Amino acid sequence: MLFFIQIFATLGFAVLYSTLVLYATKHLKLSAKEATTLMGVFGAFNYGLHLFGGYLGGRFLSNRNLFVGGMALQVIGCGCIAVGTAAMFYIGLAFFLTGCGLNVTCINMMLTQRFTPEDPRREGAFLWNYAGMNVGFFVGFAAAGYYQATESYSSLFIFATIGNFMAIVLALFNWTTLTDRNTPLREATSQQFRLRLLAGNLIVLALIPVVWFMLQRPEGAGTILKSICGAVALTLIYLTVRHRDRRERRNMTAYLILTLGSLAFWSLYQMAPSGLMLFAVHNVDRMIGSVEIQPQWIQNINTVVIVIGGPLLAAAFSSLRARGWRIDIPKQFATSLILMALGFLILPVGIKLAGVDGRSAFGWLFGSYVLQSIGELLISPIGYAMIGKLAPRQYQGVMMGSWMLVTGLASLFAGDFSGMIPEPQGSTAVATNPDYVKLFGALGAGALVVGVALVVLIPFLRKLITDKAETTPGATPTPAGPAPAAV
Repeated sequence: MLFFIQIFATLGFAVLYSTLVLYATKHLKLSAKEATTLMGVFGAFNYGLHLFGGYLGGRFLSNRNLFVGGMALQVIGCGCIAVGTAAMFYIGLAFFLTGCGLNVTCINMMLTQRFTPEDPRREGAFLWNYAGMNVGFFVGFAAAGYYQATESYSSLFIFATIGNFMAIVLALFNWTTLTDRNTPLREATSQQFRLRLLAGNLIVLALIPVVWFMLQRPEGAGTILKSICGAVALTLIYLTVRHRDRRERRNMTAYLILTLGSLAFWSLYQMAPSGLMLFAVHNVDRMIGSVEIQPQWIQNINTVVIVIGGPLLAAAFSSLRARGWRIDIPKQFATSLILMALGFLILPVGIKLAGVDGRSAFGWLFGSYVLQSIGELLISPIGYAMIGKLAPRQYQGVMMGSWMLVTGLASLFAGDFSGMIPEPQGSTAVATNPDYVKLFGALGAGALVVGVALVVLIPFLRKLITDKAETTPGATPTPAGPAPAAV
C-alpha cells in the first residue's frame, strides 16, 4: 500500500520540481539567476524540513498523522498556486513546502519500521518504494510537459492538487495498516500523547508563515539554512562521539563519512530542474524527428531508468550476493559518485561536437541523465535503507531526517552552481557554450575526486560497519520498552 500511496504523494512535488524555474521565468518574469536561486531554496526547504518531519513524526505526531496532515497542506498549496498571481504563488509555495517537507520522512519511517535492522529484505523494499515514487514523477513530469507546451499552468497545478488528494484517500482507507511501530511516541501515556499532538500541530502551523517569509528572501534564507545544516552536522558529530555503544558509534561514524559523499552527489543531481533545465532549453537540439521534446519530459529519462532499474537492481543484487559477490554500501556509494562524474564530463564532449548553431545533440544529454539515474539508484534508496542498519533506535528518525537535510543543503549548492550559468536572453548557444564547458568540466572533475576518495576508503568503511554488539566498560544495554497501544 505504501508503494501506491507513494505514487500519488509524489505527483504534486513532481509538477513543481520540474516546472518552478520555467514558471518563474516565463510567467512571473524572474531572471534566470533569481529563478535558480528560488529553486535552490525550494529544494532546501523541502529536504531540510524532512529533519523536522523525522523528529515530529516519532515524538509529537505519529508518522501516519503527520503524513496525512502534510498532504492536506500540499493540496491547499497547489490550489493557491493555481490562482496564477505572484502573491498567491508564494503563499501556496509556503503551504506546499511545509507539507511536503514534513511528510516525506514519515512514509520512509513507516516503511523502515516494517523490518528488523538485520532483515535482508529492507534494501529491496526501498528499491521498490523508490520505483513507486518515480512512477509518480513520470506521470507528473509528463503532465507538466504537456501543459508547458501551452503554458496552461493553472490546469497543471489543479492536476497536482487532485493527485495529492488521492494520496490522502488511500492513507485513510488503510489507516490501521499504517500504524507506527517502535517509536518514542508509542511509549507515551494518553495525556502525554494529547499534549504532544497539540504541540506538534502548533509547530506545523507556525512553520507556514516562516517559510512564506523566507521564500521571498531566497538569498538570506539560503545562508540561514546552510547555518542550520552546519549546526545539525556538529550535533550529529557530538552524538556520535558521546555514544556509548561501540558498534553503534562505529556505524554512526560510517554514516557521517558516507553523508559527505552523498552531499557531493546530490549537489550535482539537484541541478537537473535548474541549471541543466536551462541548458536543455537554450543549448540542446530537442527535436526528435518532427517532435520537440518538452523540458519536463527530459527528466522522465530519470524516472524510466529508476522505475525499470529499481526492481531489476534489487533482483540483481540478490542474485550476485547469492553467488558470493560482495556488494555493500561503501562500494555502492563510490560507484554512484563515479557515475555522476561521468554524467557531467560527457556534456563538454557533446558541446565540443555541437553543430554550427552551437546546440548539442540530444543524445549527450540523454546519456548524462542515464548515468546520473543509475548513480541515484546506488545512493538514494540504498541510503534510506542504510538508516535502519546504521542508526541507533533513539536516533533513527533524526538521522533519517538529517540524511534528507543533506539533500536540502545540496539543493542550495546546486542553486549556487546554476547561478554560474550565463543568462540566455540575447545570447546564442555558441556564445554561452564555453561557460558550460568550464562549469560542467569542473563539477564532473570534483565528483570524480570524491568518488575515488570513497573507493580508497572502502576497506576502512567496511571495518566501521559492523553487526556485533559492543559496549564500553561499565555501559549497560538499554532495555526494550513495552509495546503500548497504537497511535
